[in-house]
Amino acid sequence: MMKIYFLSFCLLFPLSIFAQTAISAHRGSSLTAPENTLATFRAVLEMPVNYIEIDVRTTKDGQLVILHDGNLDRTTSGSGPVQQLTLAEVKQLSAGKGFSHQFKDERVPTLKEVCRLIRDWNANRAAKVNLYVDCKAVAPQQLVDELNEFGVLADAVFYGSDGFLASLKQVEPRAKLMPSLKSAEELPGKIEKLHPYAFDVRWSSLTSELIQQIHTQGIQVFSDALDFFENADQYKKAARMGIDVIQTDYVQKVNQALTELKSGK
Repeated sequence: MMKIYFLSFCLLFPLSIFAQTAISAHRGSSLTAPENTLATFRAVLEMPVNYIEIDVRTTKDGQLVILHDGNLDRTTSGSGPVQQLTLAEVKQLSAGKGFSHQFKDERVPTLKEVCRLIRDWNANRAAKVNLYVDCKAVAPQQLVDELNEFGVLADAVFYGSDGFLASLKQVEPRAKLMPSLKSAEELPGKIEKLHPYAFDVRWSSLTSELIQQIHTQGIQVFSDALDFFENADQYKKAARMGIDVIQTDYVQKVNQALTELKSGK
């Protein structure tokens, strides 16, 4: 009888882990609409997701905008560093570069516009979508103030350099910090310094042992399943290992893989 109970536990344990695996949309869904735009964020909200990752930068006149690169060249009709343009100048640019004509009027959004979108989406829904904030070039106090203005600060997760995250913690002690983690050897020092909510672990470094070691400290594990790691076998493997959040460019593919895993496929 004991063997039967043990076998049942082994069969159910991976599925119980899977049930906790959440999904983060990397800059939205750049396969559907231009990255880091309101169009792509609206699209992924319908997929669904648990987190939307955004990259925050600052304009010449001190306004916070959502843009991955420091320069405007790759994703907009403009060029040069975003920090050398005012918000009004940035808003004149199309953020639909490389996409069909239907996105020509898409603009680089402000952080406030994205926060308003998330707040309004969450207003009447039990399952909330939270922000995964990649802090590219931003002052901690202004970042906290704008997120707090729209009521999305408490559940946001912040990724950045260790130095920036330490400064953010001074401004907002309750902020959910997520530093990067390259190896288990870094754990003690980063935990002592930052008291993180989560670690962003390189996908190729993920192991069941490392995830368990992090979990025993009450800390979550996020990882990016990008580029050649973007396939169903990788998603399922990570879920079985107990990962908390998979960040992806392919939200629907991850949803499908996790659904298959839950059904035993």
